Amino acid sequence: MHKEIVVNDTPAETRIAILEDHKLVEVMAEAGEGGRIVGDIYKGRVGAVLPGMQAAFIDIGMEKSAFLHVSDMRDMVGSLVGADGLEVEDGKRPDAPSAPIQDLLKKGQEIVVQVTKEPISTKGPRVTSQISIPGRFMVLVPYSGTVGVSRKIESTEERDRLKEIAREVRPPWGGFIVRTVAEGASKRQIKRDAKYLTKLWRRVHADAEKAVAPSLVHREMGLTAGLVRDIFSSDVDRLIIDSRKGYKEIAAYIRMVAPELKSRLELHKDSAPIFDALGIEVEIEKTFRRKVYFKKGGYIVIDHTEALISVDVNTGRYTGKKNQEETILRTNLEAAREIGRQLRLRDIGGIVVIDFIDMQAESNRNKVVQELKRILSRDRARSKVFPIGELGLVRMTRQRVRPTLLHLYSDPCPCCDGTGKVPSLDATLLAIERAVRRIVTTRRDRKLDLEVSPEIAVHILTEQDSRLRQLERETGHPIEIRDNDNFDREEFRILSTRTGKELVSEVRND
Repeated sequence: MHKEIVVNDTPAETRIAILEDHKLVEVMAEAGEGGRIVGDIYKGRVGAVLPGMQAAFIDIGMEKSAFLHVSDMRDMVGSLVGADGLEVEDGKRPDAPSAPIQDLLKKGQEIVVQVTKEPISTKGPRVTSQISIPGRFMVLVPYSGTVGVSRKIESTEERDRLKEIAREVRPPWGGFIVRTVAEGASKRQIKRDAKYLTKLWRRVHADAEKAVAPSLVHREMGLTAGLVRDIFSSDVDRLIIDSRKGYKEIAAYIRMVAPELKSRLELHKDSAPIFDALGIEVEIEKTFRRKVYFKKGGYIVIDHTEALISVDVNTGRYTGKKNQEETILRTNLEAAREIGRQLRLRDIGGIVVIDFIDMQAESNRNKVVQELKRILSRDRARSKVFPIGELGLVRMTRQRVRPTLLHLYSDPCPCCDGTGKVPSLDATLLAIERAVRRIVTTRRDRKLDLEVSPEIAVHILTEQDSRLRQLERETGHPIEIRDNDNFDREEFRILSTRTGKELVSEVRND
């Protein structure tokens, strides 16, 4: 399978696309400031303990308190994790404590926690006190004697070799889990990674001891660096990035941890924006549509509700050439492949209910479920698929770590009280920036007029003026803002100041 990683790195936003066999399967985005918090470690203070839920709310200095369930705790909650004086038995896991949460935590108590799930909608972040620090080849688990190896490494001989190395380098106060990418790695590489992680944890622990709750103790790697660390391996054919600074940073990291991958790193030098040049931008825009069509005419409809995601499969104009059961099977198999792709692409998590077209033969129903599982086996997020039930529905769950693309790039519509979606202010501004960058690669108009809704004009001039000035410096094109009372939030028009000619138009024609 041909696999590529494409990075679009700008001051306002970093976007990463993963392509398999030249088909977009995953998109991740991170704002230039703030960004994601999964993996960050905080020293927090217990705000409330709820025995009925067996959970606690932890103040980590954010707008919403973090949620900590008793199953995400370890036995030694009262002290900071990872003290060098603690020794744990080889093979001991950091299992959840058997005592109820009210016996383990008290209001006002300080505790070190790590974010495992981003805040989504009205919910704050989810945290755990079972800290883990990922490296290139290993994951350090303080307060655990665990020495484990990724299940994806199938060779018994290789598993034993890696486990033996991990036992050699395991500190007395923690354990290691060997990652899939370590398969075939030398003993020297793994020991170097273990040394780095051990040193990093000692620093984190020292910072936690001195910190005043609530405060950030350790920030996880940024999106690009974390992705390079986690998935840029020998099975990736190419990593291409459009930022020279980012290219140099990744090249330096690769020289240190995986010099054999240096030839697979490329800098995008084309004048066209990287996502446009590779056809990715168009595919991303499609992810906001409810309907996804297949080549043969069938389609699926994806709807988001408060409790779950529903997916409906339809044959559409596809009628097939054989009997009806064969037509339905082909449509359902194609739908299973596309559903697996869309779940990854849209980063959909939680409960998903799929209404495949009814099939008479049980063997055909099993084929569809197996095909869905096969596609999901490529997914980095954990998922579980249940057999087709009595109502003909497939129920499944997918790990939810961060907000979906729909949530990231849209706000509830103020006109319909949240039943529909409109682009967020920043999403519209990003669309304008991309349009300007496209124009300057093909046009010679020195000065541009940008016509937008009053809401966007105020947003740019009062909150994003520095961003506009930076765009002008980067492109060498001064931009004049004009407001248009007839425009909605997502509408804009770019004109040549010299000729008055319309260069780009994103205006609805209702």
